[in-house]
Amino acid sequence: MLAKVISAAIVGLEAEPVDVEVDVINGYPAFAMVGLPDAAVKESRDRVHSAIKNSGLSFPGNKRITVNLAPADLRKEGPAYDLPIAVGILAASQQVWPDRLEGAMFIGELSLDGTTRHTKGILPLAALARERGFRSVFVPEADAREAALLPDVEVYPVADLVQLVGHLTGMSPITPAESSLETSFSQDGISYAADFADIMGQEHVKRAMEVAAAGGHNVLMSGPPGSGKTLIAKSLPGVLPRMSVDEALEVTKIYSIAGLLPADTPLIRYRPFRSPHHTISYAGLVGGGAWPRPGEISLAHRGVLFLDELPEFGQALIEVLRQPLEGLPREVNISRASGTVTYPANFMFIAAQNPCPCGYYGDPTHACTCSNAMITRYQKRISGPLMDRIDIHVDVPRVPFEKLTAERRGEPSEAVRARVEAARAIQTERFKDTPLHANADMGASEVKRICVLDDTGKQLMKSAMRQMNLSARAFHRILKLGRTIADLAGEEDIRPAHLAEALQYRP
Repeated sequence: MLAKVISAAIVGLEAEPVDVEVDVINGYPAFAMVGLPDAAVKESRDRVHSAIKNSGLSFPGNKRITVNLAPADLRKEGPAYDLPIAVGILAASQQVWPDRLEGAMFIGELSLDGTTRHTKGILPLAALARERGFRSVFVPEADAREAALLPDVEVYPVADLVQLVGHLTGMSPITPAESSLETSFSQDGISYAADFADIMGQEHVKRAMEVAAAGGHNVLMSGPPGSGKTLIAKSLPGVLPRMSVDEALEVTKIYSIAGLLPADTPLIRYRPFRSPHHTISYAGLVGGGAWPRPGEISLAHRGVLFLDELPEFGQALIEVLRQPLEGLPREVNISRASGTVTYPANFMFIAAQNPCPCGYYGDPTHACTCSNAMITRYQKRISGPLMDRIDIHVDVPRVPFEKLTAERRGEPSEAVRARVEAARAIQTERFKDTPLHANADMGASEVKRICVLDDTGKQLMKSAMRQMNLSARAFHRILKLGRTIADLAGEEDIRPAHLAEALQYRP
């Protein structure tokens, strides 16, 4: 007898439907699986066989079983096909009612005792079910809250095969999971790794980070060891605007596919902060592998990518950041012989570096031990084109004793975030009919239209172009910074004072 069960496969950030066709016929006992499965899918044969037997159900062991995963040219990976294959075998051997399978999608990994296990990529699979009009989705009980984030589709949490068979035979129906988006998106209880109030001194650096957060600009901090560069970077997510529901779902989808979604967190509510070590591989940073997976720059989507000790990263790793830092759409394409996948990469780029290998070049109290050749070679590890793409360059000096021992705390992140959100609200209204989100996303045409200067401003920029040898890209980035500073001040026009502050952030 032939049975068909609907499942899905992950392709990039999206899901594609997969028909799991199971044919059970008389013949020499065998279990064949076709349809371009990987090793994990092929191993489903053993897991499904043991799960059915250990659940007290009948496995047609004296039959020839053929499982086809269609379409055949779409590569299938992972253990998510265990549940649909098991259901297909049970339907083909007439142990469940086949009509109960219509309009339903099944996803999940099985243990040998028939219980379900956590399966990654559940959210995009549930999104596909809603998009294609499936009325119900059967997922592992551990993943039901994640799948229930999306409305308009009934999510059934499956604890084990016995429970699922009871539902499909109508003897003991499973209660659908309640939609949990509003509850999961609550902003209560969100804590951040660091607060601006914990940063002693460095007022000009905190001001630069506030400007960066308000407009989504990139930042490079330079200073000696122990001056607080890492602490300042870690405090940045606390001053960024809170994520919208759409942004939270988008980030959650990436983490679900990467298998990094915490078990007790069905929805990512806070902006990501990723800080990879400088020994990371190309595939780890950009994404890739035989079966492509999101890299750090995609895991930082809608959040912060922090590269500490930037010159220590490999040249190829640093240069690959050029594309995501320039214009829209901010994404990375990973090409393989089997096809191309695209991952989003719209992040704030924050980097930190020492001025020289020993870290004390230019320090007023600590002598530098590096030769001029060593300093030049160290600083040239970062190319000019990449430096030109960084909007804000700021020095982070040593913190004096008086600032470290002062009892008065700095301004908390919550107060800074209020100003940042007010500036972002202006930008949201400005770009409401465009794909842009913040001032940093503007291209040359938007800069010309939005960043209009008066005569004094034009004269100031003319002098700056001549004295600082600014490129056209640097010129536009200064105008975008000026626009952000004006938004923070609540000003409709870009004034010379805003441009003067923006010019201070150029190297």
